[in-house]
Amino acid sequence: MATPFTIKLRVYIEDTDAGGIVYYVNYLKFMERARTDMLRGLGLGKAALFADQLMFVVTGLECDYVASAVLDDELVVSADVKRVGRSLVVFEQTIKRAGAGPEMLCRGETKVACVSRDTRKPVAMPKALREKLLAISN
Repeated sequence: MATPFTIKLRVYIEDTDAGGIVYYVNYLKFMERARTDMLRGLGLGKAALFADQLMFVVTGLECDYVASAVLDDELVVSADVKRVGRSLVVFEQTIKRAGAGPEMLCRGETKVACVSRDTRKPVAMPKALREKLLAISN
């Protein structure tokens, strides 16, 4: 089993509500950053996709909030390729509070489709892109 890709983030005041708790939608932003950085590391950044007149769009999302992150927490956000189809990639993602025995805060599954930039309709991923994703999938 491959090790999930991870990034570390710090919770800033802009991420929180008036009570200092991370606003729920920001967890989705944190997950997006992990997926984007993972793809960039594979040489599949936005510029490379746009050059092929492609882009990825989120088509589905399940998210379970387990505990709250708060101001100044350090978070570890993971992205793991669970499944790769012709035009769809399914990511498993987690957000944990860093530290000894990291605490699970949020977990989810994100479905992302490869679409044409012109038509916004699903298209088959280029072979090289699909092979890179399959190589790291679980």
